[in-house]
Order: sequence, then structure tokens, then C-alpha cells
Amino acid sequence: MKRFENIPLRRIIAGWFLLLVFTGQVFTETPAAADPFPERIVLNLTQTPHLSQAVSWRSRKNGQAPAAQIVPVSHLLEAESHAVTVKADTCQVKIDDQRDVFHHSVVFESLLPDTEYAYRVGDDPHWSEWSRFNTASGRKDPFRFVFFGDVQKEVAALGSQLFRTAVMVVPDAAFWLFAGDMMDNGPDDREWAEFFDAVSWMPKTFPLVPVPGNHEYPDPRIIPRNERRITPLWRPHFTLPDNGPPGLEETVYSLSYQGMCLIVLNGNEQMDAQAEWLETVLSRNTATWVIVAVHQPVYPISKRRHITTFQEALVPIFDRFAVDLVLQGHDHGYARTKPLKNHQPVTGTEKGTVYIISNSGPKFYTLSDRYDHLMARTGSKEMLFHTIEVDENTLRFTAFDLMRQPVDEVVIHKSMP
Repeated sequence: MKRFENIPLRRIIAGWFLLLVFTGQVFTETPAAADPFPERIVLNLTQTPHLSQAVSWRSRKNGQAPAAQIVPVSHLLEAESHAVTVKADTCQVKIDDQRDVFHHSVVFESLLPDTEYAYRVGDDPHWSEWSRFNTASGRKDPFRFVFFGDVQKEVAALGSQLFRTAVMVVPDAAFWLFAGDMMDNGPDDREWAEFFDAVSWMPKTFPLVPVPGNHEYPDPRIIPRNERRITPLWRPHFTLPDNGPPGLEETVYSLSYQGMCLIVLNGNEQMDAQAEWLETVLSRNTATWVIVAVHQPVYPISKRRHITTFQEALVPIFDRFAVDLVLQGHDHGYARTKPLKNHQPVTGTEKGTVYIISNSGPKFYTLSDRYDHLMARTGSKEMLFHTIEVDENTLRFTAFDLMRQPVDEVVIHKSMP
């Protein structure tokens, strides 16, 4: 210890702290069981993201008055006098070890379009830090968002790296869309903890648009398929548009974002009801672009998959309403089809739908050549994320790897009347 004998103790402590920061070894203390401090804070888009914004969070203990506060960022320094407080809705949930936790949600209403807001959540004096989000503009202004396929395995160890890479590539993303299987066992609260550790602060700023995958459901080897229901942890963690078919609340929904209609389907159950609902939504659509997200692929690329249910139920509707892009996961590989109609590549200037399958985790399947004649590109053993840039006339899809290198791209043009 002689080399430290003339160095003040506070400098030694500070030095060790900086070393821990740069080596990634700083851990935040888990809130005490009796502390209502907020955790797992996540933004979600509403049906009208230019006028409202949803936020959810969890606490280990229910406080006296759980709430969220919001203020335009321009008035953040005067938040004490300008912030609006919104009372939270709260539900009590029993998790794996039979402990009770408390999930809270707020929808900020009557917001201004194209405005940056700051917000915090909690129960005074147990507030989170202030975080920020932007409302949509309400016009057909250009924007971009990030799309992830299945993460599922090694979410904290490797999924976290992909999330951080996505922030570096797209620091201005309007939202993040996950195509299901965000974890391996959705009924296990410990795996939700791992997911939220991996995404860290990011869902406090980038609203999440989650798609239910099969791993958000109980294992069919344990519970018969016809009795399976989505994990009871799904709806408490998210506050999503409640405009889908009855019985599929917050797992099937639609929203509009700056000239795009985004539709989320649940490929795990009640496909006939969803097909009828989808047709109704698309028949009323006035947006320029239509993107559909569903976990299970329409044209599977894994040797493990042979199901054609989605081709039969969904493709006629996609074709009839000229859906532009379908985002999927499930097959633990990458694929981009040619523009398709009636299960075949289109010719000339005919309009077709592009189907994307993505994988964002380290679990990989062997690919089949069954639909190679429909594919523009396929790949395996890649962890990818994707940017989708949307403006009034053009949609640009780009796939990136962990090294931030673009590995695939397609541009779809929209002929304006």
C-alpha cells in the first residue's frame, strides 16, 4: 500500500468508482421491499400519438397516491409551478415467489402535437428522474422507427448490446417495435426483470410497440394449447391501445403515426376474429402507408415450420388492401421477400407486399429452402435490428448488424394520385 500512502482517501475511492463505471461494473441497488420507488418505466404509443402518450411502471409497495407529472421541456426548470399531475390506475400482481407488486399506468391526454415533454412517475416523495418524449406531429412528416425480431435468449448479456447499438444508429427513433419473444418465458417475472435491465433507460424515451410472441404465453407442453392465455404480466407492464377484438385486449391493436397505419396482430389465438377485425380496420384506413406486425411468419424460413394458417387467413386481406410491409419474427433467421401478391412475386409496376422476418438474439434455426423462390434475401446466425424510414412517398427499410453495418436494404415507393 506504500504507493497510496500520500494520496487522499477520497481520491482513491473516486478512482475505483470511475474504474467500475468504465468497466461496466456499477450496479444500482435494488429498491427495498417496503419502498414504493418506481421501476420498469416504459412509454407506449396510444391510438392518437400526436395528442396523447401512455406510461407504465411498477413499484414493490403501493404508495398513497401513485401519479405521473408532465411538463413541456421548455418549462422544465419551472416544473414546480408548470407540471400537471395525473393520478395513476393501479393493479396488484402476484409474481413468482408469491410476493405482491403494484403496476401503475397513466395516459397523458390533451397534449400538443410535435412537442417535447418531460415527465416523471412515482409517489411523492419517491419520484423517478425526469425523462423526455416527443409527440407525433399529426401531419405526414418524415420519421423513422426501430424494429427488433426475437431477442429471447441472453437478453441481458447480448440483447443489451443490440439495444445500445440501435440508439447510436437511430438516436431520434419515434418508437421501438418488438416482434415478440422479448424473453424466453413470459410468465416468469425474473425474465421481465432481465429484459428491463437490458433496455435500461431506453423505453423511458423511446415508446415500445410490443407484439405478443409464443414465448409470452405458457409453454404448450405444460398447458394445452386451447387453454393458453397470454401471461398475466403482459397487460400490467404495458398500456396499449384497447381497440382490438374482444378477448384480445392490448394484444391486437392499431394506431396512426404521421401518415402510417400500424397494425399489431396476435398470431397465437383467435385468427378468424382477427382477420375480420383487420378487414374492418383496413377498409376504414386513410393513411398513406400500412405496416402490419405479427410474430409468426406468413412464409416460414425455418425447417421447423410448415404451417400455412397465416397465408390462408391473412394474405387475401393483405393483397386486397395493398399492405406495404409485414414485420415478423419466430423463425430465428433473416428473410426479406420480393414484393408479393397471391403468393407470387409481382411483375412490372404491380403493387405487392414485402414480408420481413428478423432475429435480434443469439438463438438460430437452420433455414429451409421451401420459399426461396419468393425471397430477395435470407440469412442466418445474425443478430439484427432494423430502421424503417417513412415519408410521404418513400419507405426505406435497412437491416443492421451488431457492428452497425447495413446488411440489407429495400426502398418502397408510393405512387401518389
